[in-house]
Amino acid sequence: MNPSEHIDELIAGLTDWRGKTLASLRKTILEADGEIAEEWKWMGSPVWSRDGMIAVANAHKGKVKVTFTNGASLPDPDNLFNAGLAGNKWRAIDLFEGDKVNTRALKNLVRAAIAFNQSKPKKKAPAGTRAKVSKSAEA
Repeated sequence: MNPSEHIDELIAGLTDWRGKTLASLRKTILEADGEIAEEWKWMGSPVWSRDGMIAVANAHKGKVKVTFTNGASLPDPDNLFNAGLAGNKWRAIDLFEGDKVNTRALKNLVRAAIAFNQSKPKKKAPAGTRAKVSKSAEA
């Protein structure tokens, strides 16, 4: 099963408001940029990435949480972040039953996370790990 199918299955299994909320979050995140990849990590968490991890979502007993990996470094003019504010890297949005997702603000936050990921210098392979060409392959 690919990651998107795992996420489909997770949402289908959440037959209450949390499934609808997670589906709405997913749709909004994917609409923010056509190159976002879905992943399935940590034995059951939907993850969205582009040039690095953007966010991970989880359905808890009384809430749906979407956590931005580098949230502390992102502008949040609409004050979406309401959890994890004391951390120096991660920031989260906790959604409770009846909460509405501000789709415009969430898309802007996702785009800011992508821009942050793209602003980081690309890691180069250490000098000793480059592929070596054998003498016989050169001939």
